[in-house]
Amino acid sequence: MNKIKHFGFDAKNYRILLIGLGINVLGYILMIGGGSDDPNVFNEDALFSPIRITLAPFFILLGYGVIFFAIMKKPKAASEIQETRAEDPKKEIVKDQKRKK
Repeated sequence: MNKIKHFGFDAKNYRILLIGLGINVLGYILMIGGGSDDPNVFNEDALFSPIRITLAPFFILLGYGVIFFAIMKKPKAASEIQETRAEDPKKEIVKDQKRKK
């Protein structure tokens, strides 16, 4: 059997995915609250605040968009990376020197 030498995600995809999840969690945290301990009291200012109605859903949708992008983003192939190195070897030397420091 042939073994698969790659996986669908690389480190950059995971990083973008975690950023999207963080944005989603932030949106849900902004949506929390507005309730009352006393069932006879209704505080509409806390429940219908602009943060809960507009900002939190915006963050949630933005987070899902970032997650979708992270899933759909195609990682660079090894051949593309080698072509980039062949085009300008001076840049790679500078990068290698920075890594050694």
